[in-house]
Amino acid sequence: MSIWELGNKATLKRTFNESDVIEFAKLSTDNNPIHLDHEYAKTSIFKQVIVHGSLVASLFSAILANKLPGVGTIYLSQSLNYKAPCFLGDIVEASVEIINIRSDKPIYTLRTICVNSHGDLLIEGEAVVLYKP
Repeated sequence: MSIWELGNKATLKRTFNESDVIEFAKLSTDNNPIHLDHEYAKTSIFKQVIVHGSLVASLFSAILANKLPGVGTIYLSQSLNYKAPCFLGDIVEASVEIINIRSDKPIYTLRTICVNSHGDLLIEGEAVVLYKP
Protein backbone atom coordinates (compact mmCIF):
# COMPACT_ATOMS: atom_id res chain seq x y z
CA MET A 1 0.00 0.00 0.00
CA SER A 2 1.40 3.35 -1.05
CA ILE A 3 1.38 6.23 1.43
CA TRP A 4 -0.08 8.31 -1.40
CA GLU A 5 -3.55 6.85 -1.69
CA LEU A 6 -6.87 8.63 -1.39
CA GLY A 7 -8.11 8.57 2.17
CA ASN A 8 -4.72 8.09 3.83
CA LYS A 9 -4.37 10.15 7.00
CA ALA A 10 -1.76 11.28 9.49
CA THR A 11 -2.19 13.08 12.81
CA LEU A 12 -0.20 14.97 15.40
CA LYS A 13 -1.17 15.99 18.93
CA ARG A 14 0.27 19.01 20.71
CA THR A 15 -0.53 21.11 23.76
CA PHE A 16 0.43 24.79 23.51
CA ASN A 17 1.61 26.60 26.64
CA GLU A 18 2.34 30.22 27.44
CA SER A 19 6.02 30.01 26.55
CA ASP A 20 5.10 28.64 23.09
CA VAL A 21 2.84 31.64 22.51
CA ILE A 22 5.46 34.13 23.75
CA GLU A 23 8.13 32.60 21.51
CA PHE A 24 5.79 32.61 18.50
CA ALA A 25 4.93 36.26 19.16
CA LYS A 26 8.64 37.10 19.14
CA LEU A 27 9.30 35.18 15.93
CA SER A 28 6.22 36.39 14.07
CA THR A 29 6.11 39.90 15.63
CA ASP A 30 2.37 39.33 16.22
CA ASN A 31 2.07 40.98 19.63
CA ASN A 32 -1.71 41.22 19.75
CA PRO A 33 -2.62 41.39 23.46
CA ILE A 34 -5.32 38.73 22.95
CA HIS A 35 -2.40 36.29 22.86
CA LEU A 36 -0.12 37.80 25.49
CA ASP A 37 -1.96 39.92 28.06
CA HIS A 38 -4.21 38.01 30.47
CA GLU A 39 -5.90 41.15 31.79
CA TYR A 40 -6.68 42.40 28.29
CA ALA A 41 -7.89 38.95 27.23
CA LYS A 42 -10.38 38.88 30.12
CA THR A 43 -12.19 41.79 28.41
CA SER A 44 -12.34 40.00 25.05
CA ILE A 45 -15.11 37.79 23.69
CA PHE A 46 -12.97 34.77 24.64
CA LYS A 47 -12.44 35.87 28.28
CA GLN A 48 -8.91 34.43 28.23
CA VAL A 49 -5.70 34.39 26.23
CA ILE A 50 -5.86 32.46 22.96
CA VAL A 51 -3.10 30.75 21.02
CA HIS A 52 -2.18 32.34 17.68
CA GLY A 53 -4.17 30.60 14.95
CA SER A 54 -1.08 30.46 12.74
CA LEU A 55 0.83 28.67 15.48
CA VAL A 56 -1.88 26.03 15.72
CA ALA A 57 -2.00 25.72 11.91
CA SER A 58 1.76 25.15 11.82
CA LEU A 59 1.01 21.60 12.97
CA PHE A 60 -0.06 20.86 9.39
CA SER A 61 3.42 21.70 8.16
CA ALA A 62 4.92 19.40 10.79
CA ILE A 63 2.72 16.50 9.67
CA LEU A 64 3.52 17.04 6.00
CA ALA A 65 7.27 17.33 6.65
CA ASN A 66 7.57 14.43 9.08
CA LYS A 67 4.71 11.98 8.57
CA LEU A 68 2.71 12.20 5.35
CA PRO A 69 4.63 12.03 3.15
CA GLY A 70 7.75 13.43 4.81
CA VAL A 71 11.03 14.85 3.58
CA GLY A 72 10.67 16.38 0.14
CA THR A 73 7.20 17.82 0.62
CA ILE A 74 6.80 21.35 -0.75
CA TYR A 75 3.75 23.47 0.14
CA LEU A 76 2.02 24.98 -2.87
CA SER A 77 -0.96 26.40 -0.97
CA GLN A 78 -2.90 26.19 2.28
CA SER A 79 -6.39 27.51 2.99
CA LEU A 80 -7.37 28.03 6.62
CA ASN A 81 -10.79 28.66 8.11
CA TYR A 82 -10.64 29.44 11.82
CA LYS A 83 -13.73 28.06 13.53
CA ALA A 84 -12.96 28.29 17.26
CA PRO A 85 -10.11 29.53 19.44
CA CYS A 86 -7.36 27.42 20.92
CA PHE A 87 -6.72 28.17 24.59
CA LEU A 88 -3.53 27.67 26.55
CA GLY A 89 -3.34 24.07 27.73
CA ASP A 90 -5.75 22.71 25.10
CA ILE A 91 -4.73 19.39 23.60
CA VAL A 92 -4.91 19.90 19.85
CA GLU A 93 -5.04 17.11 17.31
CA ALA A 94 -4.14 18.13 13.76
CA SER A 95 -4.82 15.79 10.89
CA VAL A 96 -4.32 15.67 7.16
CA GLU A 97 -6.14 13.41 4.72
CA ILE A 98 -5.42 12.91 1.03
CA ILE A 99 -8.50 13.94 -0.93
CA ASN A 100 -7.09 14.35 -4.46
CA ILE A 101 -4.12 13.10 -6.44
CA ARG A 102 -3.25 14.66 -9.78
CA SER A 103 -2.59 12.11 -12.48
CA ASP A 104 -0.12 14.26 -14.42
CA LYS A 105 2.16 15.50 -11.61
CA PRO A 106 3.10 14.50 -8.04
CA ILE A 107 0.66 17.08 -6.63
CA TYR A 108 -1.71 16.16 -3.83
CA THR A 109 -4.60 17.92 -2.11
CA LEU A 110 -5.16 17.19 1.56
CA ARG A 111 -8.00 18.07 3.90
CA THR A 112 -6.52 19.72 6.99
CA ILE A 113 -8.29 19.99 10.35
CA CYS A 114 -7.48 20.74 13.98
CA VAL A 115 -9.75 19.77 16.85
CA ASN A 116 -9.33 20.11 20.60
CA SER A 117 -9.78 17.37 23.17
CA HIS A 118 -13.44 18.45 23.61
CA GLY A 119 -14.09 17.67 19.94
CA ASP A 120 -14.41 21.34 18.94
CA LEU A 121 -13.32 22.09 15.37
CA LEU A 122 -10.65 24.79 15.59
CA ILE A 123 -9.37 25.01 12.02
CA GLU A 124 -10.33 23.45 8.71
CA GLY A 125 -8.86 23.89 5.28
CA GLU A 126 -6.98 22.34 2.42
CA ALA A 127 -3.31 21.98 1.57
CA VAL A 128 -1.86 21.42 -1.86
CA VAL A 129 1.63 19.94 -1.90
CA LEU A 130 4.26 18.75 -4.32
CA TYR A 131 6.09 15.63 -3.25
CA LYS A 132 9.48 14.77 -4.72
CA PRO A 133 11.64 12.86 -2.25
